Amino acid sequence: MSSLYAFLAMGGYAIYVWPAYAVFFIVLIADTVAPSLRRRRVLRDLRTRMARQASRQQRSRTDLADDNPTLTSASP
Repeated sequence: MSSLYAFLAMGGYAIYVWPAYAVFFIVLIADTVAPSLRRRRVLRDLRTRMARQASRQQRSRTDLADDNPTLTSASP
């Protein structure tokens, strides 16, 4: 048990060593998780843009058809 305590004490430098390890692991986890979170956000934004664009195209088609009745009638 004494050797474990000596290891954790790090020869009196534990106050510097353990926070350094903590910061390292926090950064490591953040670097691992950040790309997947960014990918989710980008995909969500793209889906929103595509839906908005499809809505605009549909609306412009119906507006165009309402303005020009010959586009909607079948030619004989």
